[in-house]
Amino acid sequence: MSRNLINEQEVALLLNDVLEKYGYDFTDYAPASINRRVNHLYQLDRFVSFAEFRYRIISDPAYAHRFVEEITVNVTEMFRDPSFYQALRMEVLPVLATYPFIRVWHAGCSTGEEVYSFAILLKEAKLLHKAIIYATDLNTSVLEKGRKGMFRLSQMQQYSRNYMEAGGTEDFSSYYTANYEYAKFREELGEKIIFSPHNLVTDSSFNEFQLIICRNVLIYFNKELQDRVLTLFSDSLEQLGYLALGSKETLNFTKVARKFKQLESREKIWRKIQL
Repeated sequence: MSRNLINEQEVALLLNDVLEKYGYDFTDYAPASINRRVNHLYQLDRFVSFAEFRYRIISDPAYAHRFVEEITVNVTEMFRDPSFYQALRMEVLPVLATYPFIRVWHAGCSTGEEVYSFAILLKEAKLLHKAIIYATDLNTSVLEKGRKGMFRLSQMQQYSRNYMEAGGTEDFSSYYTANYEYAKFREELGEKIIFSPHNLVTDSSFNEFQLIICRNVLIYFNKELQDRVLTLFSDSLEQLGYLALGSKETLNFTKVARKFKQLESREKIWRKIQL
């Protein structure tokens, strides 16, 4: 019979193993969240001891890959928090329209539902043709799903409601074709999205953007790591560029707070100001 839980010290040992052997750094993730997810996998795969679990992670790269996949969070939906997308539509896109070319970074993009949502906003604002969206995540399996642009048909009713609440002006079903149990989104949307692995904890900036979207990722990081990632975002934004975070995230009391001003809508969208 497997032991119910492994303790915080043992979780810390595992995270150190994964960092040293595979280069994935989870050591500054919020302890309660990471402990819960590690224990979930430990119980799910029915290990009889911590030692066995640890040995498997160290000695089996395929299992280590599963470990990384399971402890990264992939909760997402199209037009999640519709008022956020409405704010992008009304306050951010008219400014982006003045640029000759638009570069967007969607960090921690998961399986891509929110990336396709933003591509639809760009299409409706007649900006898609001059935009490119870099969609990145630590987890390569979710990126593969995003590349396919196929999401469960059973979700489309909810996504259509979200889309309408976000100020959608078209028939949402015009953006996809039904393919058995899946909705396949239009090629013209996917062609403007580059899905690529990027680790916010260890990787550096790779471009200069007018908009960075990173929603519901920072809540899993401790304060020090949040500051490090927000500094990366600040360094990756053009002057007067926009940073959009999740509904429970903020720039208040962070190292970069003085460099940004929140938009009037009170959605979690900030603009980088010239100091």
